[in-house]
Amino acid sequence: MEIKKQTYYVAIGASAGGLEAIEKFFINMRQDADLIFIVIQHLSPNHKSLMNELLARHTKMPIHVIEDDMQTLPGNIYLIPPRKNLSIFHGKLYLEEIDQNSKLNLPIDRFFRSLAIDQEDHAIGIILSGTGTDGTLGIRAIKEKGGLLCVQSEESAKFDGMPLSSISTGLVDFILPPEEMPQALIDFIGHPHQKIAKGTPLTDDMDLLTKITLIIRDYSGIDFSYYRKNTIMRRLERRLMINQIAGISEYVELLRQSDKEKETLYREILIGVTSFFRDSEAFEVMNKLVIPNLNYEKKLIRVWLTGCSTGEEVYSIAMLIHQYMRGNQPDCELKIFATDIDRYAIEAAASGFYSDSVAADVDPNLLRIYFDKREGGYQINESIRKTIVFASHNVIKDPPFSKLDLIVCRNLFIYFKPEIQQKLLSRFYFSLKTDGYLFLGSSESLGEMEQAFKTISTKWKIYQAKQGYRSPLIKELDISPTRSPLVNAGEGLAGREGTASSVNSARMEKILMAAMKTTMPPSVILDKNDDIIHVINDVNGFLSFRSGRFSNNIYANVTKDLGAFIGNVL
Repeated sequence: MEIKKQTYYVAIGASAGGLEAIEKFFINMRQDADLIFIVIQHLSPNHKSLMNELLARHTKMPIHVIEDDMQTLPGNIYLIPPRKNLSIFHGKLYLEEIDQNSKLNLPIDRFFRSLAIDQEDHAIGIILSGTGTDGTLGIRAIKEKGGLLCVQSEESAKFDGMPLSSISTGLVDFILPPEEMPQALIDFIGHPHQKIAKGTPLTDDMDLLTKITLIIRDYSGIDFSYYRKNTIMRRLERRLMINQIAGISEYVELLRQSDKEKETLYREILIGVTSFFRDSEAFEVMNKLVIPNLNYEKKLIRVWLTGCSTGEEVYSIAMLIHQYMRGNQPDCELKIFATDIDRYAIEAAASGFYSDSVAADVDPNLLRIYFDKREGGYQINESIRKTIVFASHNVIKDPPFSKLDLIVCRNLFIYFKPEIQQKLLSRFYFSLKTDGYLFLGSSESLGEMEQAFKTISTKWKIYQAKQGYRSPLIKELDISPTRSPLVNAGEGLAGREGTASSVNSARMEKILMAAMKTTMPPSVILDKNDDIIHVINDVNGFLSFRSGRFSNNIYANVTKDLGAFIGNVL
């Protein structure tokens, strides 16, 4: 099979003190490097840039000051001109005038985001010396698409504001002085896996993949076997290339020996990239068709945002609902449960502090009302933070929240196997109040749960729960009308003999047990004498028991809430 050669685009962002770093980078870059270099530097609008003349002293590669609609070629360097912003589309560069009315212009962020969309995993972002936080949002976009990120080391930068802001995201692959970056890039793109045709599996050895998920589970407590195989393989592929390891067997040995690599892979798999009002049109639809139609009559709106990552989406939803309630429902209370399995993301989200770059994504009016300016960024103010509870939560294994008006679960299902998606959607349906809303990611779908929801927006995957839907959970249970061993033993539910009553009771018990196993955490049920009568799910991590028989009379001891749940299922 003839493999098409892949071209990488290297976007270099720099500001104050960046000229020297750029020169060191190109002095050490091979002249025959088959890469496209695009330099985005903060330039004075009132002075002509001499970058092309200065850079020509240190490299023989052709240098171009970018013109609108310019085609890019490998082995060339392209420089942004003054008073312009830059974007890329199908490999062509496009210029636009800087908005003179805007207080904040972030040319590095703008181009990095554009490059991530256009070139995906063939985008490489580099942040060099500079003040401020430009580039911080852009590197998130590149990381999300599987690109590579390099940042100048703090000690080698004349001004460390931009490098430190990018490093603080925890997303950076290499932190190096600029003279060492070229070799790291050459090694990365020259890795043997780059010579494999796209779509060829890294390995068909499921034992090796199982070993990797076992190592990470023992280290982190999280079982990634529920994730799509392709998701895990993409993360492994990057780790092999970054560590310059040729085979997955060798990587398993590295993983066993290195806690640092375990932590890195764990965080790579869990990587959550988001932004304020991501997909702005989707939030406009939410603001128009969903938020005004929530049920405010009970004076409490309950929202669950799962997979909340670093919190930008949580605060976006919170601001919109708070804005509406200020003008229309001033006596109503808002409670948002924001959860994620990533402990680092939860800590960042709960802090509510974001870099200056967020001003590019947040409406100035919302920025004024809901943010307090701090040194180096913005702090979400108390009026919003007090409405949100952040918590670590495994959406696959932990019980869901209940009585919800809105569930937001965007861009999380894309990582899970289809059967897990359907299980979660079923849980979401029963967690919502009558006519509650569900907001998914634009590339996600309801699948078999389509009949449970009314579509509000096809494009932006916004749905409303329908009444009377029967969960697939019931269809999958073995509830054939056979006599239960518990009934035969004379200690079953209501019936003592093989009557219709006993059959129905046995059927009810099976449904009840399946529902509790699906929705409840590890639990122990006691009778009025504090004797154990039943154990639900695995409690061995918390308790130990003597051997012996427990009572089977579980039905009489369940809570009213759980009984109501089963009634709804039926």
